[in-house]
Amino acid sequence: MITANLGFPRIGSHRELKFAVERFWQGRWGDESLQALGAKLRRRHWRLQAKTGIQQIPSNDFSFYDHLLDTAVMVGAVPARFRKTANSELAAYFSMARGTQSAHAMEMTKWFDTNYHYIVPEFEPDMDFCPNSQKPVQEFLEAQALGVSTRPVLLGPVSFALLGKCRSRSMQLQDVVKGLVPVYEEVLGDLYDAGAEWVQIDEPFLGLDINRFEQQLFSHAYDRLAAIERSPKILLATYFSGLGSNLQLAVDLSVSALHLDLVRDPGQLQPALQHIAD
Repeated sequence: MITANLGFPRIGSHRELKFAVERFWQGRWGDESLQALGAKLRRRHWRLQAKTGIQQIPSNDFSFYDHLLDTAVMVGAVPARFRKTANSELAAYFSMARGTQSAHAMEMTKWFDTNYHYIVPEFEPDMDFCPNSQKPVQEFLEAQALGVSTRPVLLGPVSFALLGKCRSRSMQLQDVVKGLVPVYEEVLGDLYDAGAEWVQIDEPFLGLDINRFEQQLFSHAYDRLAAIERSPKILLATYFSGLGSNLQLAVDLSVSALHLDLVRDPGQLQPALQHIAD
């Protein structure tokens, strides 16, 4: 048996991250101080998980604000009103979440059936999706330097697209996914080159009722990702519910491993094993 963790709380045992971010917003801390605090928390959390015997430890599960906002930055999905609005990367990042005098903040809404609120991605016709952040690789290498081998975590391209909003009627959801997949291909290649053996890709939307068109988006995206030569093995993670009618789809996706939420739906294990056996 292999012990694994899907993600680790980022706030700190004494809510250090919350207080540090507030100091940054108040102008009492600069970028370097906030980045140093983030690195300190990541080191503490990786070492704690390693000490307790967890064998597959996540990285890139840390965020200064929200993991969907991190993903938006990673793929270049930055709305036009936030481009060139701040004098540092962190200031620009937080401006998307909180807004500025000249640009209203991005929308927030509940993350599935939790009270956590995420930043809703916005897709605009002029967006040129491209790798815009090395955060997944940097945090993998950061842990590696401590002697901790991690499994980087990414929010999947299809759930990211489905959780967002197209800001123009001329945009189609399939065009968004089509534009995102090459970015994920590059990110996976960079993680492979950095030495990552596994990557966890979260697709929680598979736990919802989705139509045939949305099912085809999943199949298309993962057929593309499976075809690249330089890639870690993919663990597809689902949670918040059982897969229901999407179970066959999830089992058939071109990935190396599948995570099922057996807390919410323990009864899906046997059907899943039967699908695999067939």
